[in-house]
Amino acid sequence: MKNIEAMSLRVKDNQIELLDQQMLPQREVWIETPQPKDMIAAIKSLKVRGAPLIGVAAALSLAKLAEEGANESDFLAAAEALRASRPTAVNLMNAIDRLCCFENSYDSAEVVAKAEALFEEDVELCERIATNGSALIDDGDGVLTHCNTGGLATVGWGTALGVIRKAHLDGKKIHVFVDETRPLLQGGRLTTWELEKLNIPYTLICDNMAATLMAQGRIHKVIVGADRIALNGDFANKIGTYSVATLSYYHRVPFYVAAPYTTVDQECPTGVEIPIEQRSANEVRGVAGYFGEVQWAPKQAEVYNPAFDVTPSEFVSGWILDDKVYNLEEIHKQALKK
Repeated sequence: MKNIEAMSLRVKDNQIELLDQQMLPQREVWIETPQPKDMIAAIKSLKVRGAPLIGVAAALSLAKLAEEGANESDFLAAAEALRASRPTAVNLMNAIDRLCCFENSYDSAEVVAKAEALFEEDVELCERIATNGSALIDDGDGVLTHCNTGGLATVGWGTALGVIRKAHLDGKKIHVFVDETRPLLQGGRLTTWELEKLNIPYTLICDNMAATLMAQGRIHKVIVGADRIALNGDFANKIGTYSVATLSYYHRVPFYVAAPYTTVDQECPTGVEIPIEQRSANEVRGVAGYFGEVQWAPKQAEVYNPAFDVTPSEFVSGWILDDKVYNLEEIHKQALKK
């Protein structure tokens, strides 16, 4: 494979390295993932995360395996194992399906070329999403975002955070309100880290503060990402997104979801069919990071910890995709069905 580099993923001398997102923001540590099993472990532990990035990272892992001489049986077994590592993020399934659809027969060169093309495609998709979404942000807007959707979640500018970045570069004076995003604090740890690097003004808030800010008129737009979009516009995103959408709907704050076409599940009619991953109870009982572990709840406390929730299409003002911004009327006419 050729050498490539993004904010949190790079290939150098045929070695795939990931920026360990569990160590951010205090430490920037790069880890190697020599085998698909290592990539699976990184995906499950959220050392690498973000629906578009997971798809590209998994594809590159398979490409490396093929280039090193794996036979078709071993290749397909590794592909299936990677496919199952994150059940909600449909970009992962789409990327692996593309690599496993051979023109004639299994060929390592074809696999590598497809994986490299997926990387370049994601960069281009992010740029188009950013351009389409920036037009929706006005000078002086306070913009709320949830979870992390920037260069740490893609190999390009990002989705929702890419839109914010483009608006900032366009000279619009905006202020970003960042939900901490429980239970893994991906807003507090990761989005703030990116915004500081981009010199974009922000304020970190707890997840239960959005309603107060909306009532005060300080939030003018909400932009989030997605891990899977159903054909009717319902979408899955990090847990807490549904709450933000409900608050936005009540306070009449425009609520947008930004994602590439690879996040649209052509086999999923509504949000009811989206599988929701359940994660470890320890992520709610306490916190872990570079500093070790801290537990604040009883060890045997019963915990409900879904990684995602589903937001109904009725709460969405627009779907910012790479080709255009779709409104609810277009969604109801099955505009996402290709």
